[in-house]
Amino acid sequence: MEFISPDIRREIFGWTSPRLGLDMPIVRYGHWGKALLLFPTAQADFLEHERFFLIKSIEPLIREGRVTVYSIDSINKHAWMNKNIPPHEAARRQNLYSGYVEEEVMPHIRRVIGKPDARIMVSGASFGAFYAANAFFRRPDLFDTLIAMSGFFDLSGYLEGYGGEDGYFNNPTAYLSNLTDHGHLEAIRSGQVHIVTGRGAYEKPEASARFSTLLWNKGIWNNLDMWGHDIAHDWPTWRMMLPHYLGTRVGI
Repeated sequence: MEFISPDIRREIFGWTSPRLGLDMPIVRYGHWGKALLLFPTAQADFLEHERFFLIKSIEPLIREGRVTVYSIDSINKHAWMNKNIPPHEAARRQNLYSGYVEEEVMPHIRRVIGKPDARIMVSGASFGAFYAANAFFRRPDLFDTLIAMSGFFDLSGYLEGYGGEDGYFNNPTAYLSNLTDHGHLEAIRSGQVHIVTGRGAYEKPEASARFSTLLWNKGIWNNLDMWGHDIAHDWPTWRMMLPHYLGTRVGI
């Protein structure tokens, strides 16, 4: 099976990030529609969603011009997955990556779609759900819809007690618990938060439930959607979840 259909527009771009000092590619699928930024799982690359047919699963929506998708690299192999660096260095690199998303990727997407003030959708699965949630809650002026699939939302296990700002302000469970800025909270509340998880093999629905409760305690509407005990932490699950949410739940 081909990874994507020939009639789907696919463009690869990229630049050397001055923050990261790395060549960071980005791929776009489609011409029109609401923009969606996808984060890869774990330490994967910007084409992972194509190779695992997640893009294929939403081709009808891309073809209809309802969504245009952007996918970027992870730097996890240089941060949380790198066992040779201490937590404070992983957190520093995480913070640089957040700056790359907010100050480099988003201006690029806004420029390409011709909407300098656009708020876009963000999604990912597994570790990608953490990245997507962190992006959404840090900068609700940039993102208005979160679809977090099979995710976790607390970096404490990776931080190993490190309490510096680079860790704190990239750990949604930590900074949201203490967030009191009315404008920031209202910007979050104006968006859509969908937390979707299976309850089958290798899923951790309790992580999604805890985070949903935290959000409700902050007055943030969210949709916690727990799928069945036969729904595992794997690509076939995410190939069902993403088209379902984009096609019928978020209103694009």
